[in-house]
Amino acid sequence: MFHFYAMLSRMKYINRWGLMRNTRHENICEHSLDTAVIAHSLALLRNTRFGGNVNPERAAVLAMFHDATEILTGDLPTPVKYDNPDIRQAYRRVEQVAQQKLLALLPPDLQPAYRPLICGDQPQDQDLLPLVKAADKISALIKCVEERGMGNAEFRQAEQAQRKAIASMGLPEADCFLTEFLPSYELTLDEQDLPKD
Repeated sequence: MFHFYAMLSRMKYINRWGLMRNTRHENICEHSLDTAVIAHSLALLRNTRFGGNVNPERAAVLAMFHDATEILTGDLPTPVKYDNPDIRQAYRRVEQVAQQKLLALLPPDLQPAYRPLICGDQPQDQDLLPLVKAADKISALIKCVEERGMGNAEFRQAEQAQRKAIASMGLPEADCFLTEFLPSYELTLDEQDLPKD
């Protein structure tokens, strides 16, 4: 008996933004889906508008698994995780142990297929990892925008920090997403002007 998929299903129990007052809690399962959708779009933008040749589907799958270790580690709040290099280095070791534990929950013949998804260490994925990282940050920014839209000022500084982090990545695909798609997240369903039949 192998427990990998049952363990992945527990992503829905791990809440993000643990130190913040949330009007609506977000778990890593929904965050991972959002990140996958955004990573897919960033890869498409790279290919369509910026002369790239990357695999959007692979970007989406990498994003689906980007926080899988948090099933075992929990979501360590950003102020703690990045407060000093020693904590960041120790947490990286904890993540590596969690990666190995997750992989051990698979039958041996499936482990090679999942290793690059869980560990993100394959040379052929190196062009996609910055897009996944940007998608992760954009997903966090969307959460901040939504919280602000619900009158929650708690996320104001986090929103500024996410915008700054995304801008510092220097990815035209991410800039394009922020310009063309992010404003819609501040609109109501009626304001989004669905096409008429």
